[in-house]
Amino acid sequence: MPELMQDSFRRCLIYAHRGANTEAMENTREAFDKALHYAIDGIETDVQLTRDDIPVLWHDRFLDKIGLNNKHIDDFDHYQLQSMINPGSSGQGIMTLQDFLIAFRQRCRLLIEIKNRDWEPVSRHALKMQKTLDLIGRDPDQRIIISSFNLASLEYAHQLQPEFPLIYNLEPDQTTSEIRQLLKTHEFLQGFCLPIESLQQEVVELLRAQAKLIGVYTCNSNAEINTALQFAVDILISDVPQKALMMRDP
Repeated sequence: MPELMQDSFRRCLIYAHRGANTEAMENTREAFDKALHYAIDGIETDVQLTRDDIPVLWHDRFLDKIGLNNKHIDDFDHYQLQSMINPGSSGQGIMTLQDFLIAFRQRCRLLIEIKNRDWEPVSRHALKMQKTLDLIGRDPDQRIIISSFNLASLEYAHQLQPEFPLIYNLEPDQTTSEIRQLLKTHEFLQGFCLPIESLQQEVVELLRAQAKLIGVYTCNSNAEINTALQFAVDILISDVPQKALMMRDP
């Protein structure tokens, strides 16, 4: 059994959602550094590809946050994005996956979500996954997990590296019956990450019976955090990890 699951059956692990995103621009070095001021267990982040095929950390479908409405990350080369996203800020500029791994893989656990978009060809989805796995390289302690809402992308990752831990992110409308079917057809999945509103006793029992890791997103209110803690999920993803930590370790 991987180290993460051994630890997490004893304690729910708290992951900062895109870093301390209420204190700094999300998915930036400053947000991650601020998150690590707290005793968090891990960081969750998102990977997309620039036009020149550089994996960078960005969540949204568009670049509206920097005033480029209806433009995507892959409309620009990496050097262009560096000059557009908080230019002159080493802490809140766009960060490459490579720099993120160098800076943080030894400091905490990492959950890396691969963002695939419907306008991208499947070959680009594959390239994104391949580059991510290549950059991670060897991770014998399995302190890094890859997740995605795109099942085909996870299937491809499993083909590339059968032993790498992979989590399937579930949408709110996906049912327990679908999870039960996936447990039969995709046994390689290490676990599932559910929206907190989908967390129910039946799902927990189903996944525990198959020794699958259970993650939940995004737990921000006291009620949401308390629900995740009561079900003893393995990974609790939160925009307010300091609150989750205080509730876990009063």
